[in-house]
Amino acid sequence: MPPPAYPRKARPCLVIGSIAIDRVATPFAQAENQLGGAASYAAIAASYFAPTRLTGVVGADFPPAFRRVYQKHHLDLAGLQTEPMGKTFRWSGRYHEHFAGRDTLEIQLNVFERFTPVLPPAWRDTPFVMLGAIQPALQHQVMDQLTGGRKRPFVLADTFDLWIHTTKAELLRLLRRIDLFVINEDESLLLTGERNLVLAGRALRQLGPRIVVIKKGAHGSLLFHPAGYFSISAYPVVKFVDPTGAGDSYAGALIGCLAAANRTDFPTLKRAVAYATAVASLTVESFSLSRLSAAGRATIDRRYRELAAMTRF
Repeated sequence: MPPPAYPRKARPCLVIGSIAIDRVATPFAQAENQLGGAASYAAIAASYFAPTRLTGVVGADFPPAFRRVYQKHHLDLAGLQTEPMGKTFRWSGRYHEHFAGRDTLEIQLNVFERFTPVLPPAWRDTPFVMLGAIQPALQHQVMDQLTGGRKRPFVLADTFDLWIHTTKAELLRLLRRIDLFVINEDESLLLTGERNLVLAGRALRQLGPRIVVIKKGAHGSLLFHPAGYFSISAYPVVKFVDPTGAGDSYAGALIGCLAAANRTDFPTLKRAVAYATAVASLTVESFSLSRLSAAGRATIDRRYRELAAMTRF
């Protein structure tokens, strides 16, 4: 794949998170030894919009074919750590009937258990940053390394229900340091106690982040911004294969769009949310990153235009 023709105003973005080898079972099929992890989905999604830097850790068993997927999308891998004596993080899960929830069958943290994120010096002034849903303590370590150069970096953070249960104080401290918080509706209930998502969004903004996005899965997402409120439906997918990584690719596309525009105003955020919705719809159409990686920017643009047509009245 030739290098993307990014807009002249595009700025680089940094994605940090887990990199995994997955085994996934759905009610209809299963796949083993698949490239996974939040950072993989997010970085490839972001790379369609802006130059993307990937930080994570893998073991000596990380397949060369997976590295080639990263290289195909021209990811900067200077921050990718390889532990020559360790094994890559492995995750196995099974989705319930009608994809109504999933069970984690096995977790082998391996090198991820000892992961300490270290940014290359040249990356510490990256203007747009996505903190994947790793432990809040690690997210803080990344924040501590960011210098921002002449301008404070714009930071998006994702989270996971486990961190709300086990490290809530550290997560709440993180929310006071970031700009954009991306969370799903179940996690928003855990964190705020609000079942009404409009009230939950307002409550989350009061915890620190200027901007909040609540993902509703197959029902779209909500954007809460100082300049207004925005709601968008999901793209109508007809080939639903595996939802793994859809939320991560959503967040990656979001930070990539903002980096491409080098803006974070309300109109730009609305456009980024629509693009993120289009990207997530591609992710669910295959196991692993196959569909997302193969789709191409033209397909993403087409789905963005279809969403615009469906939501205009």
